[in-house]
Amino acid sequence: MRGPDRQRAVYLAGVSGTRPRVPPDATKLEARAKRHMSRSAFAYIAAGAGTEQTVTANRRAFDRWRIVPRVLRDVSQRDTGVELFGRRFPSPFMLAPVGVLEMVDRGADLAVARAARRHDVPMILSNQASRPMEAIARELGDSPRWFQLYWSQSNDLVESLVARAEAAGCEAIVVTLDTTLLGWRSRDLDLGYLPFLRGKGIAQYTSDKVFRRLLKDPPSPDAEPPRPKPTLRAIRTLIELTRAYPEGFLKTLRSGEGRAAVQTFTEIYSRPSLTWDDLPFLRERTKLPILLKGVVHPDDARRAVDAGIDGLVVSNHGGRQIDGQIATLDALPGVVDAVGDQIPVLLDSGVRGGADIFKAVALGASAVLIGRPYAYGLAIAGEDGVREVIENFMADFDLTLGLSGCRSVAEIGREALTRVD
Repeated sequence: MRGPDRQRAVYLAGVSGTRPRVPPDATKLEARAKRHMSRSAFAYIAAGAGTEQTVTANRRAFDRWRIVPRVLRDVSQRDTGVELFGRRFPSPFMLAPVGVLEMVDRGADLAVARAARRHDVPMILSNQASRPMEAIARELGDSPRWFQLYWSQSNDLVESLVARAEAAGCEAIVVTLDTTLLGWRSRDLDLGYLPFLRGKGIAQYTSDKVFRRLLKDPPSPDAEPPRPKPTLRAIRTLIELTRAYPEGFLKTLRSGEGRAAVQTFTEIYSRPSLTWDDLPFLRERTKLPILLKGVVHPDDARRAVDAGIDGLVVSNHGGRQIDGQIATLDALPGVVDAVGDQIPVLLDSGVRGGADIFKAVALGASAVLIGRPYAYGLAIAGEDGVREVIENFMADFDLTLGLSGCRSVAEIGREALTRVD
């Protein structure tokens, strides 16, 4: 999607009185999406940890860098493509894993997959998806996809999820390290709402044979798990999670598997004890490239290289985990310098437009991940909304590239930026 082509299509539609359903401006995009989402859904997608200082810091980090364009260069032909792990992508961004998309739109991950396929944009399948990875893969067709892995308490489940990801055509495994514990998310806590307790966002688990086996022989908790008070709202929640279970409402209600699935998930979904010593287990079970997501310290980046990791994603989980954490763009140069050109480094968190992609690439990122913006597009107009967000990002980056005096991603360097404090 070239920038002038996208502009032309929007302006020509405007002649007939048609305006874009999805606002091109990121601030307006979020505001409009809020009107299309329930209070709990918007809180879950938009919220950061604590007072949301990290969410703010991510944006301010981009503001501190300014692009310094060069002129009188022939930029009539531009190449926005990048190559990662032997696969060429049309633009230096991919769709980040966003969980529980059924809260946003009924089409959920399947609608996102269809939009990604239209422009061959890579999609990272969420471990907390609303649909099984096999169903998402069918919608993606031949378009590229990776898989995000939350390292479970059960190594058997980890092995099963990775094997399914390979079979579903995923081309890399992205191990999320910044969510071994759930951050203090004030907006969700204020509402007392966690979607997983309602059976949402656990489709990768309920569709997994190892997880289903664990339901019959669950791990013994350290203490009796707390039970909600038997109120009318609790009964409604039980009905909701029962409907979410794939076996059918009446069968699940009789068996109690829906509630068992939620309880088992909450006990095993992440492993706070995960260390560097665990990584060989994963390497022995997949030939796919392994990326670590959540690395922000140069020493961790160097250790990842020494451990044979294939790539890094500099991320603070969109500011959702630690209040007051370093912004990802601030962390990026140190991580890039630590690994040199040994492995690719991607950036996640805070990206809201083509200029942000340009800045991240200039500071050494091989590509970036887009999260909340496409979720907002999904809320506004389903599959078409995601498609418009993708087209806007592709067009915006293409125009920024050319207006900065660059003809390809390879020509973007740190000299294209200046820092203002």
